[in-house]
Amino acid sequence: MNNHWNQIIYKCWSPFYDQIFNSGPFLRARRKVFSEIQFTKGDKILFVGVGTGVDLLLVPHEKLDITAIDYSQDMLTKAVEKFPNTDTIQFLRMDAQSISFPDETYDYVIASLILSVVPNYQEAYKEMIRVTKANGKIIIFDKFIRKGQTVSIIQKIMKPIVKVLGTDIGIPFEEFERTDVEKIKDEELLFNGMYRGIHLQKLKSSDRG
Repeated sequence: MNNHWNQIIYKCWSPFYDQIFNSGPFLRARRKVFSEIQFTKGDKILFVGVGTGVDLLLVPHEKLDITAIDYSQDMLTKAVEKFPNTDTIQFLRMDAQSISFPDETYDYVIASLILSVVPNYQEAYKEMIRVTKANGKIIIFDKFIRKGQTVSIIQKIMKPIVKVLGTDIGIPFEEFERTDVEKIKDEELLFNGMYRGIHLQKLKSSDRG
């Protein structure tokens, strides 16, 4: 995968993305991800890879200071159309692998179905942590395999096909382990744990091992 190919793929996805990923089991999983988050009025939130904006509908956006970024202009346009009269959300075209904001800017960084899409998921993850405030939260909804998990024959067959369609189904989240964040929740949400909701907290420098 590369950014140019992703632009093409998500231009094709954008007209009907909501019909698949904002309905049925995907919508239920997304709702569960956000159900226990206690946002405070005025919290600064960054949505990384906001897509068509379906997650924005699940948070009290009118009370929050939200920045929503995506590399695909077509997906971003769909998100903007959902919020024509809001001044609490700033929409920007931006690469998740190179986020143009200062260190420790956001109280929450939220990433749905983006780490399995970007060409360099480690770099995107590093950037997400960088812009999160100390003690801030990083919320991830994505597909991962468990460390040491045996990949089925069907998954092996499907992986190259699915990758062409703009995503990866073979990333273990355990590859993301770092000393500057602490995992506070890891919940299996969909398709026998293939999709997980992961909540992390960025540690203060004095608390890091």
